[in-house]
Amino acid sequence: MTVLFLYTEIADYFLNCCRHLSLNNNVHIIRWAVNKEAPFNFVVPQNITIYEKNNYNFIQLQQLISTINPNIIISSGWKDNDYLKLTKAYYKKIPTVIICDTHYKGSLKQKLAIIFSRFYLLKIFSNAWVPGNAQFNYVKKLGFKSSSVKTGFYCCNLNKFNLVYSNSIQTKNTNFPKRFLYVGRYYDFKGIKELWNAFIQLQNQQPNDWELWCLGTGSIEPIIHPKVKHFGFVQPADLEPILQQCGVFILPSKFEPWGVVVQEYAASGFPLILSSVVGAKEIFLEENKNGYLFNHSTKDELLNKLKKIIELTTAQLISMSTHSHTLAQKITVEKWCNTLLEFKNDFRKK
Repeated sequence: MTVLFLYTEIADYFLNCCRHLSLNNNVHIIRWAVNKEAPFNFVVPQNITIYEKNNYNFIQLQQLISTINPNIIISSGWKDNDYLKLTKAYYKKIPTVIICDTHYKGSLKQKLAIIFSRFYLLKIFSNAWVPGNAQFNYVKKLGFKSSSVKTGFYCCNLNKFNLVYSNSIQTKNTNFPKRFLYVGRYYDFKGIKELWNAFIQLQNQQPNDWELWCLGTGSIEPIIHPKVKHFGFVQPADLEPILQQCGVFILPSKFEPWGVVVQEYAASGFPLILSSVVGAKEIFLEENKNGYLFNHSTKDELLNKLKKIIELTTAQLISMSTHSHTLAQKITVEKWCNTLLEFKNDFRKK
């Protein structure tokens, strides 16, 4: 089978899924330009072909897709009008699948999208592929039948992060690293400033041995504090030595439709502190068992969760680590590939 992805920004976890898919299928990816704030270096297998969208005009893209002759098209949302027009030409001929990670909030824009969808999206896409239940409920509102929607689109590179767990769990049993870890962009919607403020407040109120290590770049200037360490952007291949030295993962976002990093660090065996808006919490966090949720709009709630963590014993932290690792196995690359193939099989039955 020949699979075509019309994609925005590719990431290591997505490419890993495509790598597995390409063992038995032809995989083609048309993608947006690389984000300057996340300049990932990817090793692309020979049996995956990537095309830079910026190198083609619309007519050339039409010709390219005709040459590829896909058996299924999977497109990233509805932000790219070219992708919508290109996909429409294949509607009802092959499965045309929209990816959506949006939650329904009841905004005017979303209510208009629900009306708009009946006359447009449903005449372009035969199916929807979403990460979890919140997105499932939204695309149903857009008019997709439950039988046309599948979950589990986001899947991390489990083998990679499971190895981090197996390589570190014994050491952590005797010397659990007293370091919180943040991995993400330095933007306001990521809650990074609130995290820094809560951590510094913790140090002032209850001096302790814990540090905060932050990986990422963005528009917010890194705060300077003796116990806050900034690494800048780190390539995926260079992560493990840092992860081996950290203990608890924090994602304090004010907006986070899913968050693949949650599965990555759960698989690595990290207890989790997540904002309640992080979509991936529905699968990878069980309150008090492998971490804590907090409401980012409630003053001092993140601070209180930090306090709870530093007051845990090593045995309690290890128990959380193990439970995180177990929960992370719920979505695998094998399930991801099988789901994709189901779209094709379901289409044949119609």
